[in-house]
Amino acid sequence: MIEKKYLKSKPVCKVKFALSKEQVADAKSITLVGEFNNWDEAATPMRKQKSGVFASTIDLAVDQTYQFRYLIDGNIWLNDDKADGYVASQVSHESNCVVNV
Repeated sequence: MIEKKYLKSKPVCKVKFALSKEQVADAKSITLVGEFNNWDEAATPMRKQKSGVFASTIDLAVDQTYQFRYLIDGNIWLNDDKADGYVASQVSHESNCVVNV
């Protein structure tokens, strides 16, 4: 799930990325990895909520497109089925998710 909230005071969008407990099964840790954090696998950890959902909210500049993926337990890559689109990865045979803000 991706939720976007645009700020009126500045050209920023608060984007909430979330994965349901059904999507992540018994994951211990999940990080949000993408262009917005230079693909740093440790920069944006997602927090597990009481409901079992993992979520993270970040500020992104508007009128931009960002590629991203989720990294589960440090070794499983996952795409978001609610992404705005998908593009071929330049480093693997898989696709990266795209969010337009």
